[in-house]
Amino acid sequence: MQILIVEDEAEIADLITLYLEKEGFTCRSCRDGLTALQAYQEQQPDLIILDLMIPGLDGLEVCARIRQQPGVKDPYIMMLTAKGEEIDRIIGLSTGADDYMVKPFSPKELVARVRALLRRSLRQTSAPTTTYQTPSFTIDIDQRTALRHITGQPKESLDLTTLEFELLSTFLSYPGRVWNRSQLIDKLWGSDFFGDERVVDTHVARLRKKVEPDPSNPTFVKTVIGAGYKFEDAT
Repeated sequence: MQILIVEDEAEIADLITLYLEKEGFTCRSCRDGLTALQAYQEQQPDLIILDLMIPGLDGLEVCARIRQQPGVKDPYIMMLTAKGEEIDRIIGLSTGADDYMVKPFSPKELVARVRALLRRSLRQTSAPTTTYQTPSFTIDIDQRTALRHITGQPKESLDLTTLEFELLSTFLSYPGRVWNRSQLIDKLWGSDFFGDERVVDTHVARLRKKVEPDPSNPTFVKTVIGAGYKFEDAT
């Protein structure tokens, strides 16, 4: 597994590298935002450990740019910051981060979280052979394809990340069911999940951008206030 470490403090970067390489991971590190984007394009890492306060582009901007233009891989992103205020946590997750750790942190806990994030993709590859279909969508679990049907137009193939595919599959498998954050986390990640439950909101928002005609006024993936999310397709 390839891990990109973006951290301007050399001692911290070296410490993270030491612990991760002991666990068999291949690590590359860089010190600023622009170099991080270049390294991302060159390496296509499985996971990025990204410090919030780095020279040039800060961690939030780097995270947002990676999520806007994913490469062959859509990497997991763990944000690091010396700030512990709640607002920083919300901002970090809203840009597309999958997890969040506040400095100072335990290297052993960081390794555990990295392993948990990377195990998610291993679980997601073992889905059963099933097809889910609604008036507007068809998902083939075995072929890992998702199609959107627009009346009067050819079927459109949706370019979804692994997590977006699993999330849409979950919604289509139980149309009309209300899912709270904890249930979606348990369905998609199980006991391997570490971090803030609101990361679910981030991935729902990203999914909406790809499946909704108007993401700001969702037709399919709807918010149930005080409860969670549900999928509806009555077209």
